[in-house]
Amino acid sequence: MDVDALIGHLAADGPRLAEAATRAGLDAPVPATDWTVRELVTHVGGIHRWAADIVANCGTGFDTAAGEAVGTGPSDPDLIDWFRAGHGTLVDTLRAAPTDLDCATFLPADSPLHFWARRQAHETAIHRADAEAAAASGVTGFDPCFAQDGIAELLLGFAARRANAIAQPATIGIRASDGPSWLIALGGDRTVAEPVGADMQADATVSGTSSALYLWLWNRASTATVAGDTRVAELWRDVRIRWS
Repeated sequence: MDVDALIGHLAADGPRLAEAATRAGLDAPVPATDWTVRELVTHVGGIHRWAADIVANCGTGFDTAAGEAVGTGPSDPDLIDWFRAGHGTLVDTLRAAPTDLDCATFLPADSPLHFWARRQAHETAIHRADAEAAAASGVTGFDPCFAQDGIAELLLGFAARRANAIAQPATIGIRASDGPSWLIALGGDRTVAEPVGADMQADATVSGTSSALYLWLWNRASTATVAGDTRVAELWRDVRIRWS
């Protein structure tokens, strides 16, 4: 997915997150996390400011003042407006950034600008789903192309880190009804994933729409179904999504 499309998704999901957080109320628990909505909004608002700071200033590292401030925010009456302002600044910063932007990144991507547009689009999308889950109003599904981009980022980026290696040798098939399917191989010093045909053989197979699979891989509630050895599928729950 190209930079403009990713920024478009980011631009759309920020207001949706804010609206869902308002419906849920700041004290509401966020399913599948240890956060309240207040903590969710504060986290994402801080991440947006940190990312915008790195892009705007062509930052060469991640330990910035904005990064240190992630997890802090204003008092409740100002929190949603603060989030909206930070999100708007991030969108504007990415749209204004040059195509040859040179700054720090931490996952494979086509370019630094592509990396930050992609990472912030998916960060915001998943947490928009979190806010909607907290509001108990139903999680809006994701466009298949966007969901597949997020699956690729997760499988080829975060999951491939040595820190996310899973010792038990096993395979997990990710079978999409509306996009590419994937085979995940566990048991090496890194988790390896590759696109495959839908007729794959795996110890456990997770099936559903790309949107449902995206949520499942992020360890969120999902309509995806698991066949085969469910204990193998549960191994995926040990994969952690962190920037470092």
